[in-house]
Amino acid sequence: MLDLVLQPRTTALILIDLQQAIVGRQTAPHSAADVVKRSAALATAFRAKGATVIYVRVDLADMLTLPVDSPTRDPNAPPPPAAASELVAEAGAHPGDLVITKRQWGAFFGTDLEEQLRRRGIRTVVLGGIATNFGVESTARAAAGLGFELVLAEDATTTFSAEAHRFAYENIFPRLGRVRSTEQVLASLE
Repeated sequence: MLDLVLQPRTTALILIDLQQAIVGRQTAPHSAADVVKRSAALATAFRAKGATVIYVRVDLADMLTLPVDSPTRDPNAPPPPAAASELVAEAGAHPGDLVITKRQWGAFFGTDLEEQLRRRGIRTVVLGGIATNFGVESTARAAAGLGFELVLAEDATTTFSAEAHRFAYENIFPRLGRVRSTEQVLASLE
């Protein structure tokens, strides 16, 4: 495992979907509360070092809907309340942090996330959030495809099944970037 050294000037922390409707769900292997707590600690440390902190939220009332065999929500159900798409206070978003609103799983398509990163000279992206094999993985794949170096904070992500989380961390993420714990990421900030 290569040592990790993060340069705050060229590194961004991106936290995926730490919002009311998603944080309120049952998650594994890490509880949503623990992921939110670790994500907030990462954001505090990144901010203190002058690194870019980005929160991504999905607009659940205006999500892209496609014909699929297993929809994420009943297409005949009324749209969720606006509060469902709001970041939880415990996630620690501050004025000055970027907030990106997406309308599908990944944070890049249909948003200005890439432009915001390029404008700031960002080369490395640290990812955390919920859910590992949905929003986090979609964003990680796109980031790698765009040439960003990736670090995935394993214990600052979780999903709805420990098996799905484990699969992503054993088979997908080590091929896209570097997998580290929150503690290791914090220790790597210069």
